[in-house]
Amino acid sequence: MPDHVDSESRSRIMALVGSKNTKPELALRSFLHSKGYRFRLHRKDLPGTPDMVLPKYQLAIFVHGCYWHRHTGCAYATMPKSRVEFWKEKFVKNARRDSLQQEQLILDNWRVLVVWQCGMRHCKDSMNDLIEIIESEKVRNEWPIRPPKMRNFFNES
Repeated sequence: MPDHVDSESRSRIMALVGSKNTKPELALRSFLHSKGYRFRLHRKDLPGTPDMVLPKYQLAIFVHGCYWHRHTGCAYATMPKSRVEFWKEKFVKNARRDSLQQEQLILDNWRVLVVWQCGMRHCKDSMNDLIEIIESEKVRNEWPIRPPKMRNFFNES
């Protein structure tokens, strides 16, 4: 299926997609700050430039968009209908890069927490679970562990 906008417009649209200070990231920062946690933002001296770093807990937090970082089983991790091979390759490279950067952080004695966009959107009631993860001793965590069940708006009665 062809794209519904021309390639020039698509390029402009994609150029507007930011990698820092996204809505989910700002929401998480606000939540953690309100709970008394202090952090550093976008530490370039760490692999992957984590979105937030809590030095006291030796914790690097990444807020990943489900689409770009391919959250397995998530309704937001869709595949574009045009240039499918290009996008498959890009998404595989993104996932591989994420994994390598997280492994490097762990080797450097950092703990890693990946917070998925869908969790910020659909699991606000369980945000306090993040406090347990921050305070825990586990090396690697994801939140939410499984994508929340998405409502199927077309098959509801």
